[in-house]
Amino acid sequence: MTSLSNRRARRMKNDINVVPYIDVMLVLLVIFMVTAPMITPGQIELPSVGTASEVPTQPVEVQIDAEGALAIRVREGGASFRPIDKANLLAEVRSVVTPDTPVVISADGKVPYESVMHVMDQLRNGGVAKLGLLVNQDGSGARK
Repeated sequence: MTSLSNRRARRMKNDINVVPYIDVMLVLLVIFMVTAPMITPGQIELPSVGTASEVPTQPVEVQIDAEGALAIRVREGGASFRPIDKANLLAEVRSVVTPDTPVVISADGKVPYESVMHVMDQLRNGGVAKLGLLVNQDGSGARK
């Protein structure tokens, strides 16, 4: 009978002992709680539209009106828009730009996005490296 009770006593347990894991987890929690206030968060200063630096050269502006007609001008004092044909857009822009001259696209709010992207693709494929979009900074619908 003693041999029967020894066999039952030596039986293996199928349960996992989680007490050491809980101890390790509590130690890690204390370490993180102590070190977290010492870590300084990264500071990133993002530029805002209102404080953008001055453009070193006068950009060339390509305007798309509500009907989809194109016009071009060099943004200088007293310069006015010249209407151009969509087929001649790249030739007209190349005649007034240098490699350092930026080109900006100003489109009416009613112009479909696809038309603006078509003009951007045409200029980009034509070799215009500095290309951007002109935005209204004061938030109103009136152009300056």
